[in-house]
Amino acid sequence: MKSKFKKASLLLTGIMVGGKLFAQTPDTTMTDKNYVQPFSHGGLRTWSIGIEGGVLTPYTIFAPSQQDYRSPHQEFGYSGYIKDQILPDFGIQADYLGGKVSGAVTQADQQIGTYSAFSTKLRYAVDLMATFNIANIDWANKKSFIQPYVSVGGGELGYTATVTNSNGTFTGSKEHDFYLPVGAGFKINVATGVNIDLGYQVNFVNADDFDGTVVGNNNDRFSYGHIGLEFALGNKHKPQMATYNPVNSMRDEYLMNDQRLELQLERERAANERLRSDLNTTNANLAKLTVDSDGDGVPDVFDKCPNTPTGVAVDGSGCPLPVKKPDVKVYVTQQDKEVVNEAVKNLEFDFGKSTIREHSDESLNKLAQLLVNKGFSLKLAGYTDNVGSVAANLKLSKDRAEAVKTYLAQQGVDPSKISAEGYGKANPIASNKTDKGRQINRRVEFSIY
Repeated sequence: MKSKFKKASLLLTGIMVGGKLFAQTPDTTMTDKNYVQPFSHGGLRTWSIGIEGGVLTPYTIFAPSQQDYRSPHQEFGYSGYIKDQILPDFGIQADYLGGKVSGAVTQADQQIGTYSAFSTKLRYAVDLMATFNIANIDWANKKSFIQPYVSVGGGELGYTATVTNSNGTFTGSKEHDFYLPVGAGFKINVATGVNIDLGYQVNFVNADDFDGTVVGNNNDRFSYGHIGLEFALGNKHKPQMATYNPVNSMRDEYLMNDQRLELQLERERAANERLRSDLNTTNANLAKLTVDSDGDGVPDVFDKCPNTPTGVAVDGSGCPLPVKKPDVKVYVTQQDKEVVNEAVKNLEFDFGKSTIREHSDESLNKLAQLLVNKGFSLKLAGYTDNVGSVAANLKLSKDRAEAVKTYLAQQGVDPSKISAEGYGKANPIASNKTDKGRQINRRVEFSIY
């Protein structure tokens, strides 16, 4: 029996040591699936359930020499639990344990008199335990491959003990007592939200008749070595809190903040470079706007007449201003007025037409010579009598004024200094009721200045 337990102990130790070494392999790849913001439980799965099977035996690692029966047997046990992981390293779980515990006394041991064997059936064993994870705090790993844990709790068990002596086998009374489960083990993460649970648990019964026999002053106890599966409940895309490493998440948060700050600084540097480039371009353009190669006061970019000689006055385009001729005052003399009056007096048109009659040419020629010699400006205003429509009279009066202008321009007068307008039958200077009066009203007035 001791050989079997030594082999089991060595196997358990080897798995734990190897798993711990594997768990210390750094996980340098940060993924959204494994990352949860520190101190935020909203992104974690806290509830889980487990099913287990294993070996029940009265042998325990605590003072085995004080056991009532010194030759323990191994029996099959089964259990299940539901757990709420309150913190990454602390959870509370409700357990159920069932199975059978049995053992025998050696021939050399007479402490229990004639009793030679016992078998106790666990009708139920329920408890509430606190579990403490002790290896999921690590800077290097996003989550641990193996999570060692210890647990302690309290509960009630109901059992029926059957004992064997020289007279045969009989069943003792059915009992229920408080018991204290204390355990340790480790969980191996095999998939997202799925763990293999390997553990060892000693159950301290608050009575000495669990094995159907009362010997000495020691309460009975029994152990449960088990293996099982744990399944995390909830959204499968969220990591399980029991495998969550808050310290590493704090490290990731620090690294991500550092990356965000570095990225922000790079963006600001790039923005500053763009602003600097834009400023240099603007300054270069401004410099171009201020260059004045010919010194005429107009920048080259706006100078349409570059290389203007020094001292020449220019306009806004940099082109030389026309040289103003000195103003010469010309006075209209009485003799000049007589020339104008003579031209008006002798001016006649064909009836209803703008054709100037030939005998008007001599006086108009004298007027043209006067305008050319003295540079006078002339205003022509054509009028008609009241015969005919308003529109026809306006057109005829305008045509007659234009005819005079054309004639004078043909004689060398600057046409830009002659304005010609037609006013129709407006402003009569004689009565339109007589032929003579209407003839007087059909006129072109001359005004020199």
